[in-house]
Amino acid sequence: MKVLGAGSTVIMAECTSLQFVSPFAFEAMQKVDVVRLASLSDPELRLLLPCLVRMALCAPADQSQSWAQDKKLILRLLSGVEAVNSIVALLSVDFHALEQDASKEQQLRHKLGGGSGESILVSQLQHGLTLEFEHSDSPRRLRLVLSELLAIMNKVSESSGEFFFKSSELFESPVYLEEAADVLCILQAELPSLLPIVDVAEALLHVRNGAWFLCLLVANVPDSFNEAPNTQTHWAPSPHQLPPQCGPTEEEAEQLLQLMTSRPPATPAGVRFVSLSFCMLLAFSTLVSTPEQEQLMVVWLSWMIKEEAYFESTSGVSASFGEMLLLVAMYFHSNQLSAIIDLVCSTLGMKIVIKPSSLSRMKTIFTQEIFTEQVVTAHAVRVPVTSNLSANITGFLPIHCIYQLLRSRSFTKHKVSIKDWIYRQLCETSTPLHPQLLPLIDVYINSILTPASKSNPEATNQPVTEQEILSIFQGVIGGDNIRLNQRFSITAQLLVLYYILSYEEALLANTKTLAAMQRKPKSYSSSLMDQIPIKFLIRQAQGLQQELGGLHSALLRLLATNYPHLCIVDDWICEEEITGTDALLRRMLLTNNAKNHSPKQLQEAFSAVPVSHTQVMQILEHLTLLSASELIPYAEVLTSNMNQLLNSGVPRRILQTVNKLWMVLNTVMPRRLWVMTVNALQPSVKFVRQQKYTQNDLMIDPLIVLRCDQRVHRCPPLMDITLHMLNGYLLASKAYLSAHLKETAEQDRPSQNNTIGLVGQTDGPEVTREELKNALLAAQDSAAVQILLEICLPTEEEKAKGVNPDSLLRNVQSVITTSASNKGMEEGEDNLLCNLREVQCLICCLLHQMYIADPNIAKLVHFQGYPCELLPLTVAGIPSMHICLDFIPELIAQPELEKQIFAIQLLSHLCIQYALPKSLSVARLAVNVMGTLLTVLTQAKRYAFFMPTLPSLVSFCRAFPPLYEDIMSLLIQIGQVCASDVATQTRDIDPIITRLQQIKEKPSGWSGICKDPSYKNGSGDTGSMDPDVQLCHCIESTIIEIINMSVSGI
Repeated sequence: MKVLGAGSTVIMAECTSLQFVSPFAFEAMQKVDVVRLASLSDPELRLLLPCLVRMALCAPADQSQSWAQDKKLILRLLSGVEAVNSIVALLSVDFHALEQDASKEQQLRHKLGGGSGESILVSQLQHGLTLEFEHSDSPRRLRLVLSELLAIMNKVSESSGEFFFKSSELFESPVYLEEAADVLCILQAELPSLLPIVDVAEALLHVRNGAWFLCLLVANVPDSFNEAPNTQTHWAPSPHQLPPQCGPTEEEAEQLLQLMTSRPPATPAGVRFVSLSFCMLLAFSTLVSTPEQEQLMVVWLSWMIKEEAYFESTSGVSASFGEMLLLVAMYFHSNQLSAIIDLVCSTLGMKIVIKPSSLSRMKTIFTQEIFTEQVVTAHAVRVPVTSNLSANITGFLPIHCIYQLLRSRSFTKHKVSIKDWIYRQLCETSTPLHPQLLPLIDVYINSILTPASKSNPEATNQPVTEQEILSIFQGVIGGDNIRLNQRFSITAQLLVLYYILSYEEALLANTKTLAAMQRKPKSYSSSLMDQIPIKFLIRQAQGLQQELGGLHSALLRLLATNYPHLCIVDDWICEEEITGTDALLRRMLLTNNAKNHSPKQLQEAFSAVPVSHTQVMQILEHLTLLSASELIPYAEVLTSNMNQLLNSGVPRRILQTVNKLWMVLNTVMPRRLWVMTVNALQPSVKFVRQQKYTQNDLMIDPLIVLRCDQRVHRCPPLMDITLHMLNGYLLASKAYLSAHLKETAEQDRPSQNNTIGLVGQTDGPEVTREELKNALLAAQDSAAVQILLEICLPTEEEKAKGVNPDSLLRNVQSVITTSASNKGMEEGEDNLLCNLREVQCLICCLLHQMYIADPNIAKLVHFQGYPCELLPLTVAGIPSMHICLDFIPELIAQPELEKQIFAIQLLSHLCIQYALPKSLSVARLAVNVMGTLLTVLTQAKRYAFFMPTLPSLVSFCRAFPPLYEDIMSLLIQIGQVCASDVATQTRDIDPIITRLQQIKEKPSGWSGICKDPSYKNGSGDTGSMDPDVQLCHCIESTIIEIINMSVSGI
């Protein structure tokens, strides 16, 4: 107390001649007592003008009638005071621009150093600060004071705790003190984020008259009364900084030590007293100078250790001094003396300069006499976990101690099991999330996987068991009881989920390192992961993002890496729709009848579907009003009955409602739902027992999804579900194979010496395995695409009914014509709204997503080829098909004739769909290639190549008229080659050959030939089976079509 008194005397002695705010006036300001304010004298009222003027001018938060009356009285008080006008002028300044300039000045000072004389706020000072202040208008006065104040604050921040006085002409001139104080108060009130009251108060203590300025500032901002006084204690110098005459005498030091080592009662105040005393002993180690005093301190510390549990149980304070003792002991053992100094300063609430060397004796006492490392670890495990640990519980807790011990590997070093303690603490958590929990889990995982030393590879902690993990999710796993009997909080469940996902990721990341150390920590089984409702938990976390800190984002990162099939974009969009405003409106329609339907009733309704659809439709409609978690009990009934919905006569509305309910369930239990659905949609074969697939089966072979009942392929609502599952399992398979590759990476190490390679080529096996994995995934994806394309083809039965598969998008006119010619058919299969068309649309959407995600899939599929009748569908229905233009030149260059034909046919459709400059260049290349092939192909191959590709030339001309001349020349050339190979007797009787010969001999005769009716209508069939004759017929038809197209202007 003597130290603070002396410091205060020095500061206050400078301001004795100045008028201070009286306690009466301050209380009137604090309570906004207008009657009391009116009784103040003019000099007293002058000190409070900045706040009063702001009250009168600024829009109040209080809109009551009483405040309106008080405001009138305040305006009456101010009406006769001349200084009010200057304060009003100060309030009229653009403070936003001022704050921006101040921020730039701070950045400039930081860049050039605190001593820099440059200023953005104030430039070109002609005179001293005082004269400038006198001659300046209100905006410049604000800038002058702000620049000076920021300079002092900057110097304080760089002083490293050393006290100093700063000479400032502006704050010392008695003539302008009141006006400078007005400016200071207005600046702090208008720019609170730039000028925090505590920082301003701290800066004012370093200038003359600072106490007076600080008093006025607090009086004009009464709410800051509890903050500003802390600044003086904040800067209390330590005994090391005091001159000898200011330090305590030996007698006073002895009395202080006796006070600090006393034993208070077990109350919250007693816990606080002991904690402060302990930190004082660490801060002022000079108080313990004799062996007797040292022994007194040791006895007292031993008493603290012994009585810690009693104090915590009796006082009811969770953060007791026992954790602080343990934490300090750990810091001493790991030689983290700066951490001890930070702990002491934060506990005492003071910035104290403590030399690390002054802690050397205390370190010896702690590490050798009281808390050896073994004692620390053994004691830490026995410390009870914090009940309902959350961010609301402040101070030093057991979790801080355990975290430090885990980081230093003390538990593994001394073979102390910490697993149970960590598990219990994770179970005892609540929101808001304590910030130390995630770092604790991370360091715990590291201690499980990484040994404390290379010499002792077994020195690791034990992981949490699968049984313990499952018990955490009791009440969530299972379905019927998902909302009931949840023993553990959602925080505990999310933390354990974070632990599992982080553990598995770390295990895969360290596979090679662990293999080199001949260690293989156990991975959690796939059956365990299948039982954890990951997506449900993530949804819960999404609604608690503010309370969970960084846990939600960390879980999303882990999910995207390890479970990409649970991060499908469509699912997130669907989830937004399900949890949005529409869902709330639907919940308002929820009746008791909807709530009363049980899964058993739903099963009975499904059983009656062959006879009646009414009951099942009614129940399904009611179920759409339930939330996703409430639907979980119905999932099994819903999926198990999907197969019977494939029977003819089931209303489309039932199928669509089932699809809708399935998509809602997919947001909370996707993996379990997918397995149930795949098993339910298997084809039913009599006398053959259906195989029950598992999650693992479907990740290894995603194509199982497509081995469903064939009727699904013509049931759009169920096909939509099937495609959703297929997309998910293809993504899951990629993650599964990548993980499997990392898990088994060590298997190739022994074979490295046997591989044939260059010197230094040590990664040969890994590269080969990676290539094999990529090849497998590419084959898997392309197989899925090929199967889906095959589904798009009409079956023989559909072809018999007249389904035309030529294109997905039909010309509107042709649809109208078809409708007019089939008036007798109310609803034909060959309709834009038929099931096949809808399935084609769904498949095209999925293929588009797959091609965009990996363009190599599109390339592989088109190099493999598929039926040419699907080209109109794929080009028109898959928006990303334009990427094929990149690899068509490569496809045309392939040696196989079939691939060249497919490439030209594909290109012809792309040119019509995407008439781009790039398409034109590729089309010109194709025409040139066709011309080249004409000269090298045999008669049989010429026929096989040109018969299917000649119609493509028409499309080239339609898309790009500039190609007309080249294409016509090519056609004439093909015809001439064919004509030269036809036998003489055939040529004499075949009018086509004659016409082509005329074209060769008289090119100018084109117009005459075009007018020939037989040319327009096509030549008659001569019955010739000669390939060249047939090809000539085809050339003739192509020429007719091109000429007619050009003449009609199409």
